[in-house]
Amino acid sequence: MVKIKFCGFTRGEDIEKALELKIDYIGFILYQKSPRYVTWEKLKEFVKLVENLAKKVAVMVNPLPQEVFRAFDIGIDLVQLHGEEDFKFTQLFDQNRIIKAFKSCPSVEISENWKSCYALLLDACSDSYGGSGQLSDWDYAKNLVDRNFRIFLAGGLRVENVSQAIKKVKPYAVDVSSGIEKSPGIKDHKKMEEFIYAVKNSSQD
Repeated sequence: MVKIKFCGFTRGEDIEKALELKIDYIGFILYQKSPRYVTWEKLKEFVKLVENLAKKVAVMVNPLPQEVFRAFDIGIDLVQLHGEEDFKFTQLFDQNRIIKAFKSCPSVEISENWKSCYALLLDACSDSYGGSGQLSDWDYAKNLVDRNFRIFLAGGLRVENVSQAIKKVKPYAVDVSSGIEKSPGIKDHKKMEEFIYAVKNSSQD
């Protein structure tokens, strides 16, 4: 079954609900301009809460190398680079712990080199660094899946469309943030349950 990543957590009770739903990946945003931003101190607290019940992902935008290492030292499993980081930057780390986000814009060309990272995350072709709620280009994503990239499909996914997205793209994982929220950073537990149900009942045949 396709893996599931819930992202943009800011509250312990929402994390506990995600763990109850046996989520695969839990994402925390360390980008200060995001409405879902968490501090380093809060991140430490959340990492302890999750323990080994899900893979812990720190989302960073154009970080310094020492910030990436700091996230790993705290106990983060994977760092998701969501800015303009180049391939050379990822080589400073264990690339199997790096998820690189790309916007699914027609002008964006992705080389085979990126296959050495843990995965690529495909987001909407928007001006923001994720969390826009806009749909990504599923045809673009499907092309990368066909090229044997491990793809996390993000961008505008919600209960109503995630099954369709999985059937079309056949991604390794789906990633949702705004689609399971009451407001930025505040999760809707009913939507979380419904999203999981929709993914589990979708078919990749």
